[in-house]
Amino acid sequence: MGAEAVWKLLLAERARHAVELEERDRKLAAQDDARASDHELIERLTRIIRDLQRATFGARSEKMDPDQLALALEDLEQELAGAEVRLATPAQKAATAAKRRANRGSLPAHLPRVEQVIDIEDKTCPCCAGALHRIGEDVAERLDVIPATFRALVIRRPKYGCRSCEEVVVQAPAPARLIEGGLPTEATIAHVVVAKYADHCPLYRQAQIYARRGVVLDRSTLAHWTGSAAELLRPLHGRLLERLKASTKLFADETRAPVLDPGRGRTKLGQLWAYARDDRPWGGPEPPGVAFVYANDRATSSPASHLAGYCGVLQTDGYGAYKKLEKAGDVELAFCWVHTRRYFVKLLDKAPAKTPIAAEMIARVQKLYAIEEEIRGRSSDERCAVRREQSAPILAAMKPWLEARLELISQKSDLATAIRYVLTHWQGLTRFLDDGRIEMDTNTVERAIRPLALTRKNSLFAGSEGGAEHWAILASLIETCKLNGVEPQGYIEDVITRLVNGHLQSRIDELLPWAYAPKAISEAA
Repeated sequence: MGAEAVWKLLLAERARHAVELEERDRKLAAQDDARASDHELIERLTRIIRDLQRATFGARSEKMDPDQLALALEDLEQELAGAEVRLATPAQKAATAAKRRANRGSLPAHLPRVEQVIDIEDKTCPCCAGALHRIGEDVAERLDVIPATFRALVIRRPKYGCRSCEEVVVQAPAPARLIEGGLPTEATIAHVVVAKYADHCPLYRQAQIYARRGVVLDRSTLAHWTGSAAELLRPLHGRLLERLKASTKLFADETRAPVLDPGRGRTKLGQLWAYARDDRPWGGPEPPGVAFVYANDRATSSPASHLAGYCGVLQTDGYGAYKKLEKAGDVELAFCWVHTRRYFVKLLDKAPAKTPIAAEMIARVQKLYAIEEEIRGRSSDERCAVRREQSAPILAAMKPWLEARLELISQKSDLATAIRYVLTHWQGLTRFLDDGRIEMDTNTVERAIRPLALTRKNSLFAGSEGGAEHWAILASLIETCKLNGVEPQGYIEDVITRLVNGHLQSRIDELLPWAYAPKAISEAA
């Protein structure tokens, strides 16, 4: 090969090498760009999640729907996890795994344990070929799940006859069941009820889930089971409301309950009225509970009929239906500072620079809530004493300050409307100063109502007024279970079983949800 050929070969090799170097640099640059992009994505998503969490749990949480925020957070956190997986090096993945093992805690003790031993095949020492002996082990627990399993419960009842007496046939009686001649066990019915009213899964979706498991059930069949359960549990709902009305302090609120109106081809507006008790913030002796009552309109007479015979403090928003109860003389109204504060929050959102009065009002209310946070869990007498010492001066200064500001602004403005709302409801808003059992707001009952909104969103409407009444019955028992730490499905199953087996109505209090609470069970034992 001549010198010229060798030279050309070297030039070609150098050119090829330059192309390879350029290609490598391009790939490295692309990787750096992708890595930088992932870093930026993680930072952006982390910031968004932090802001949403602040909006959910911060001082202005009433501005946004926590359930909608939860859905948004799920998607953002999924995207963040994906970005972290793409970015992490093997060393970082190992460090993350070690941190996760250290912080995740242990799984609940009541879960059944299925052990899996992963052992070495050869127990011979790799150095001297001697026998290895066991010196310890590493134990790790992982959460496993078995999808819902259907089974056929076959009940056999042998018949016995007498060889001497031909007409004699002896057989054990059939066990009582809610759906006579039907397919479901009480556990199956409880599962359907809880899935609809606790997990907000409409019956048609449940039917689709069952079909995927090879069990074909018509939606109307599930509806029949649910209606039968609600009718059986109706006396319990009535007794729950009676027990709540025997209290001296209740919360009240209402929410929409659309009901199908076939004659007009659309829905009509019904209402679910909620009456709740929760004495835990001041250590009261009565267990928490909530009862929902359906009404086919928002008539102001509904609370009076629902709470007939009630005598005590009723904490509500400013809706006029409750004010009629106070005029009758048996009920004292305590109003909600969250609703009051909301008027000023809306003003601040519209034009922050132009609403210093609204900002000042919000700051004053926050001082009241800071005091409440410190005394939560104390006795009613202690709460009352602290409120008179610390909260009363704040409120004493607030009223003349509002009255003075009202004279300086246009009487037709939104700010004037907000101030007049406070002054008009002043007696009910300040009643908590003299009664340690009263809260500053109606958040207790609003939290109880929130699951109804989820059921309404997924199911859109109740099919009839009877269906809306069933909704009220079952939701009351399920939400009271939640308030008392009782597992709803086990509770519904046990109560149905007891009732179909003839549980005495005179002992119906034994079937109320709080009777199944862990503390109540341990005390009974």
